[in-house]
Amino acid sequence: MLSHKQIWSAIDALAARYGHSPSGLARSAGLDPTTFNKSKRTGPQARLRWPSTESVSKILVVTGASLEDFVALVTKSGGARGASRNLPFLTMKEAQKKKVFDEDGLPLAKAWDRLSFPDMGDDKAFALEISNDAAAPVFRSGQVLVVSPKAEVRKGDPVVVKNGVGCLIMKVARQTAKKVELKAFNPAMDDLVLEREKVEWMARIMWVRH
Repeated sequence: MLSHKQIWSAIDALAARYGHSPSGLARSAGLDPTTFNKSKRTGPQARLRWPSTESVSKILVVTGASLEDFVALVTKSGGARGASRNLPFLTMKEAQKKKVFDEDGLPLAKAWDRLSFPDMGDDKAFALEISNDAAAPVFRSGQVLVVSPKAEVRKGDPVVVKNGVGCLIMKVARQTAKKVELKAFNPAMDDLVLEREKVEWMARIMWVRH
């Protein structure tokens, strides 16, 4: 049986995965910005309020997530309380250096610190602390991103991309066999089109710790 806490935690996780606050996700889906506020999750006399199926449907459409993705988040939110693992952790500035990733884009153990984080069931996930505001206002300096290099990347997904210049936080606009088109979060920054051969690795942003 699904619990009230599991459903709301899954909505919070979906919002974070796609670079939104709960209110930002609601706004993007054409809902009242307060729809997913914590104050709306209980009513008078602590009566539990549940999100409507229509609201859930709209946020799946706007993010491009599938129902299976959402159910997976619900399941994860119901995991063992306190379950965590130590993720490889660096600042993005440090991650731009050579010899901190192997040829598959995975962290080289000796070069990385460790960060305790709730277990997401992804043994390849790692954490990066943002070093600047190049992806503001969605992602800001000091926030910690948990990314997965093995997660499927689809149109609209927020990603960290490593190329010859450095690590970039962007949104996937389009992918082909030869190119990756990326959209900037910061209106002052340019969108990019990268040749596949120039992409060292690309990892989907799964979580944002503020």
